[in-house]
Amino acid sequence: MDRIAFLFAGQGSQYPGMGKELYDQFESVKKLYDEAENIRPGIRDLCFSSEPEELNQTKNTQPCLYLTDLACARALEEKGIHMDAVAGFSLGEIAALPQAGILSEEDGFSLVCRRGELMDQCAAEVKGEMVAVLRMPVDELRELCKKHEVFPVNYNCPGQVSVSGSVQNMEPFRQELESMKVRFVPIQVSGAFHTPYMQKAGAGLEEQLDKIELKPARIPVYANLTAEPYSSIPKEVTDTIAKQVSNPVLWEKTLQRMYEDGIRTFVECGPGRTLSGFVKKTLKDVRICNVSDLASLEKTVSDIRQ
Repeated sequence: MDRIAFLFAGQGSQYPGMGKELYDQFESVKKLYDEAENIRPGIRDLCFSSEPEELNQTKNTQPCLYLTDLACARALEEKGIHMDAVAGFSLGEIAALPQAGILSEEDGFSLVCRRGELMDQCAAEVKGEMVAVLRMPVDELRELCKKHEVFPVNYNCPGQVSVSGSVQNMEPFRQELESMKVRFVPIQVSGAFHTPYMQKAGAGLEEQLDKIELKPARIPVYANLTAEPYSSIPKEVTDTIAKQVSNPVLWEKTLQRMYEDGIRTFVECGPGRTLSGFVKKTLKDVRICNVSDLASLEKTVSDIRQ
């Protein structure tokens, strides 16, 4: 059988009710949410029945997505599908850590709650935006970003780079893209993520991580920051997690490195199919699956077993 990687979805793919079918069906998923409820009362209702405006607040989005991403992985495991490696896109990387055994699920949930709060605070200080820029040469895009003092932050796949910055700088940047007839797509986030505006959040995460026991990974976890597997040295693990929020996500390189390491089946865990699209545009001759609900779970299990 091909080597399998689980990929955990990031912010922007959330929707009310995500994870509810799996919660109702799988004991391991129910346990995951119920333990999180003890740490942050009301989190189940926030995931399953909140209004989009409430769910889309970063301090709420991040813990809800963390639980949904892990719920999909737990359901796969109950069905007998296990991974050989794991990675997560931005917020999804926090879910990847307990999946690989670096953190406990409870510590991971506490960390992601704190991450959401810290990034929300940074976003309140500097109002930010993100857009995905399509089919623009990377060198030209970097020069345009430098001109407008915005930042290329997510290297998603060939032909797609997300750009982030303050609202006041992003407006003329978008206007110039329009004048150049370069297509771009707004991303559903509330701040200038993965830019220097998030450095305070990184410092806060370091403080939180100092209170958490970090264990060696059971399987490789590929880091957004380096596109390489996480180090086994606790201080380097802390640095990688903390610096991720204010530095670019090297997702295209991450997928390429996973392929070089023998991964041929990629299973996106979490709402939406954004990461599946990135894999399709980056790699050839691989199997791409996704799990977000019962129907997609059954299809993925069937495809992998065949």
